[in-house]
Amino acid sequence: MRADESPNVPEHRPTLSRAGMLGRVLAGLGAVSVGGAAAAGLATAIGAQSNSSRDHAVLELALTLEQLQATFYAEALRAGKLTGEPKEFAQTVGAEEQAHLSYLTKVSGSRARPQRFVFGDAVTDQAKFIATAVKLEDTGLAAYNGQAANLSPAMLADVGRVISVEARHASWARALAGQQPAPVAVDVPISAAQAQAALKAYFA
Repeated sequence: MRADESPNVPEHRPTLSRAGMLGRVLAGLGAVSVGGAAAAGLATAIGAQSNSSRDHAVLELALTLEQLQATFYAEALRAGKLTGEPKEFAQTVGAEEQAHLSYLTKVSGSRARPQRFVFGDAVTDQAKFIATAVKLEDTGLAAYNGQAANLSPAMLADVGRVISVEARHASWARALAGQQPAPVAVDVPISAAQAQAALKAYFA
């Protein structure tokens, strides 16, 4: 699922407010408000949906996460401030995030809605770039794990091919930051609401 070239992610025009975009995704996953819901309530609401509805909601969240990550790496590469292994990381992982977008678009039959993201100096300061990469990759992986049980078996088999690669991204990012690449034996999943809370600052 690696691409041979660095991602070329076009600049996105805002079509929804940050609250509107996150609220729409969370509503599809069963959250009762933009602020989110308790994990138990979220799981109950999702469980009441049909397999196809749950698959669609989870894939919509996945497409948003992949678009966020792909745009971050593309903007950091365009800024031209990365050197050495961090630059290699952005080129390699950015291309793979773009490939994830294409793959999940094919699997889901729908495209990610264009969004506008804000990263500040995380795309121009190498230390902040690494810290942000760790946050995006760790949060994305935890969100994938949190939603895996809500996918139908056939869709889980498809999405699992992305989750395993995301785990490698998270490990590499943590190694760049001087952190333990595999800090726990069993990952802790998070809900869609928790992912929203962790990442909302990056949505314009």
